[in-house]
Amino acid sequence: MLKNLLKLVAAVFFTVAILFPFYPKKEPSPVVQQPPAKPLPEMGATPDFATIGNVGEKKTAFFGFLSPAIAIENHRIQQERDFLGSMLETESTARQNPDNLAKAEKLAKAYRYATPSEGITQSWIQAMLLRVNVLPPALVLTQAANESAWGTSRFATQANNYFGQWCYRAGCGLVPLRRTEGATHEVAKFNSAQESVAAYFMNVNRNRAYAELRTIRAELEQTGQDLKSEKTALALTQGLSHYSERGQAYVDELQAMIRHNKKYWSESGKQ
Repeated sequence: MLKNLLKLVAAVFFTVAILFPFYPKKEPSPVVQQPPAKPLPEMGATPDFATIGNVGEKKTAFFGFLSPAIAIENHRIQQERDFLGSMLETESTARQNPDNLAKAEKLAKAYRYATPSEGITQSWIQAMLLRVNVLPPALVLTQAANESAWGTSRFATQANNYFGQWCYRAGCGLVPLRRTEGATHEVAKFNSAQESVAAYFMNVNRNRAYAELRTIRAELEQTGQDLKSEKTALALTQGLSHYSERGQAYVDELQAMIRHNKKYWSESGKQ
């Protein structure tokens, strides 16, 4: 009886040993992102802001024109942030799934923050989450209005540049009429206003000059403050003193504009 039992056990082990290499190994699952709950708004044709004489109508047209672009960027960033957040809750082996690694590498390149040689780590994800975060519409719209003279500047009308962003390759944009002798920068040219808004978001979210803004934003988020609110917009201006050579005077002007145009933030809605 014992002898027959031993033979049976041996046969089972032999069968498993033969078949095991042919069983597919279970790979870590990629993180799946959910589609948007509702369709994102689309940008309309660019209004001729210079021909709108009524100040209130011009502001409404300007904010209404750019608000969809901000909604699109904030949605994109929230999707990226959700992916990174889910990776924090994922086991280390699952993080190294090829799909997850490819997404992480793409984000690392976009935000100019390389992944560690050992792969996706919690510390890397946490550092990325400082960069990958939304911006309040009131802040973006106010800077756009300030930098583009409400969409009437030469750079806005000829280069779709609403934020005064520079580039440094010859022919990459428009040469400023009052550029300092010896300077080589140009004001970047974009194919659309949407591209200009996207470039602004990336500039603020990855440029070391605005690290203070990102720190303020992270601190506000930890307290549970709405990151798309007017209150957040006012707080984040303190991290933009390097955006203009005017420094604190520029920050003060942005804050005054945000407060003065308070009624438009509820009209445009939180994007």
